[in-house]
Amino acid sequence: MAKKLLDRARVHVNSTYNNTIITLTDVDGHVLAWATPGLVGFKGSRKGTPFAAQLATERLMERMKEYGIKSVVLTINGTGSGRNSVLNAFKNSTFRVEEVRNVTPIAHS
Repeated sequence: MAKKLLDRARVHVNSTYNNTIITLTDVDGHVLAWATPGLVGFKGSRKGTPFAAQLATERLMERMKEYGIKSVVLTINGTGSGRNSVLNAFKNSTFRVEEVRNVTPIAHS
């Protein structure tokens, strides 16, 4: 199957205390690729570290270049330590970050 060439995409970051899951979708929400610290080689409690999330982000960015993506919309969910390192990795990359949305649910009374 040939890969679609896209200009824009969405990156969904689900960050927990134990892991960080980064999913690449097109604008319509169809999953194109994903990366986790487990795919990079981290096991156990090391998957929840910011360094592991950064390496997983770099792996996903390599896949994004194959799709020709130039700009992204980041959607961040969760309270784990990997969320900031993913954001910083995108800010320091060649990709244009159009929007950053924090969709973490917050309890209220």
